[in-house]
Amino acid sequence: MQAIRLLCVGGTIDKVYFDALSEYEVGVPYALEMLEELNLNLDCRVTSLMRKDSLEMDDADRALVRDAAAKTEEALIVITHGTDTMVDTANALSSLYDEESYTKTIVLTGALTPAIFKKSDAMFNLGAALTAVQTMKPGIYIAMSGQVFSFDAVKKDREGQRFVAL
Repeated sequence: MQAIRLLCVGGTIDKVYFDALSEYEVGVPYALEMLEELNLNLDCRVTSLMRKDSLEMDDADRALVRDAAAKTEEALIVITHGTDTMVDTANALSSLYDEESYTKTIVLTGALTPAIFKKSDAMFNLGAALTAVQTMKPGIYIAMSGQVFSFDAVKKDREGQRFVAL
């Protein structure tokens, strides 16, 4: 069984709410708890790279994600990420494939509702990403809204609250 590296960068999937006077803040990666709840027979290794809302990410943050993906020993990588700029990070990762020798499969996923909420799409999206990373050929994909998209053929439909093909 191939190991899967989860790189967590934050976003809505990891947001927590502390009290009535607080706003949501990005907390520790919720992927750890979801993996325990799913009781999977997978070798998943979780790395927290940052705890940021994706709207606060900049080019330096995307370079950090790119470098982490390049340096990880695992060939299967799932990145939990905020949905607003997930496609931007996927585009930044695409330069890894300029070299023909790069053969990793990378799947980005996230949630439109925090994972701590009962009606969150987080668990479903993580499950889809874990399946996609094991079955898709090397490349970059986004697993959201019940579909797996090529990173360069998808956008977030903010009004419809889902991801759609271009």
